[in-house]
Amino acid sequence: MSEKYKFYQHKECEFFPCHKVQNEENFNCLFCYCPLYALGDKCGGNFKYLENGCKDCSECLVPHSPKGYDYIMEKFPMILEVAKK
Repeated sequence: MSEKYKFYQHKECEFFPCHKVQNEENFNCLFCYCPLYALGDKCGGNFKYLENGCKDCSECLVPHSPKGYDYIMEKFPMILEVAKK
């Protein structure tokens, strides 16, 4: 199985890539809006909280990495629990 469903790029997007990266060819746009955001400090990504309490994920590439799909699917049960609340 090719698993091409795990990777997508939208190079015509005016924000592509939305994070600074070394290699744009490996930048995955599949999770443009990260489903891990709702997990707060349990997301496992490279984030920080701003003084106003907002979560800043601008340094995080977890959902945009080649293995991002698999990582997010592992965390999906936690995302579902947050959604139930």
